Amino acid sequence: MSRVFVYSDPHFGHKNIIGYENRPFRDIQDMDESLIQRWNNKVKKEDRVFVLGDVSFYSKEKTAEIISRLNGRKSLILGNHDRGRSVKWWREVGFDDVYEFPICYRGFFWLSHEPMYLNANVPYVNIHGHIHGQLYQSEQFVNVSVEVIGYEPILFDDIIARFSKEGEQGE
Repeated sequence: MSRVFVYSDPHFGHKNIIGYENRPFRDIQDMDESLIQRWNNKVKKEDRVFVLGDVSFYSKEKTAEIISRLNGRKSLILGNHDRGRSVKWWREVGFDDVYEFPICYRGFFWLSHEPMYLNANVPYVNIHGHIHGQLYQSEQFVNVSVEVIGYEPILFDDIIARFSKEGEQGE
């Protein structure tokens, strides 16, 4: 049975992100290999992963090599650092699906790279990346940047369970 995961902001090949976000890696090779290993420890071949942007700073060939090493069916929602390359480019490096804009998943969860505007009267949850280690105070936002999810994809069912438990407490 396949599972669904979400994940954002790996920044493969981005040397400066290690310092900017205080990532626990020696260098980009250590970071890249650790991210690949942690992904593959969680994700099986039959699973699906929504990657919410900012994938790679590498060339097409190096990006394709990394994407080919990651288990599962990979769907990309373009991030700000991905937009310099076409949807076709991202498909050619190994993504099964590529979205230029946020998508509504399972009728309730908005998947986007950057946090979307939602207020308390909007009955949706926004799963996003982009802000790395920062967290919003609102329960309507779930940051899945690698820095806050232990550098490995997070199971979508775990996010759903979080909201199910919150609903039960209010009854």
